Amino acid sequence: MSASNSTWIILGATSSMARAFARQMAETGAAVFVAGRDMEDLEALAADLDARGAASAAALRFDAEDPAGFPAILSTLEATQGPLNAAVFVGWMPSQAEVDADPALIDRVAAANYTGPARFLHALAPLIEARGGTVVGVTSVAGDRGRFSNYVYGSAKAGFATYLSGLRNRLNRSGAHVVTVKPGFVDTSMTWGVEGMFLVAAPAQVAKSIAKAVEKKKNVIYTPGFWWIIMTIIKLVPERVFKKLSF
Repeated sequence: MSASNSTWIILGATSSMARAFARQMAETGAAVFVAGRDMEDLEALAADLDARGAASAAALRFDAEDPAGFPAILSTLEATQGPLNAAVFVGWMPSQAEVDADPALIDRVAAANYTGPARFLHALAPLIEARGGTVVGVTSVAGDRGRFSNYVYGSAKAGFATYLSGLRNRLNRSGAHVVTVKPGFVDTSMTWGVEGMFLVAAPAQVAKSIAKAVEKKKNVIYTPGFWWIIMTIIKLVPERVFKKLSF
């Protein structure tokens, strides 16, 4: 994948999946902006990306729950040259029990997983339409069907996946592209200690599959790929049966 004249903005860059993907993009010679809330961690990541061959690397503050900070990032990106790409790894997953105890958390789940990322991408879309590029949106298999154990989180991811579908339809008209990524269980801090985890994937494995999907202009991928089979089966379970399940 040749990207020496392009720029990537990676949101939620301190997550393990995002780090692995950022390193892969740096090794292609792209310019990389890593964005998130922990600036100290991001600065260290940017230095690592510089050492790996990025045309340039810099840290930007991004908080999906604070849209007031979006214009400064957009202004920085507008000053770059060449194709403009964005990868969204932002997410927050409190347990269903925590949400049940404090329903106000639903607002934060929606902002972190759907409304914040969608609002940022909507503001960025005209730049991508004008210059070309790719958007990578990381959702989750949890968004394919509402499950007893995490349906608030899943509903936010489902909303984001639907937004990405519409954005793909829009950007396709200008030659840009959107890849929707639906990971299964991945070994990240967000899933640490969660019960019922199985077939857990390594972040580097997921990042590699995302990079391949970008190169081949895939529309939607499940990663690892076997999750397509699992979720196809789950989606086929009749509702009268599914509503009795407790997973």
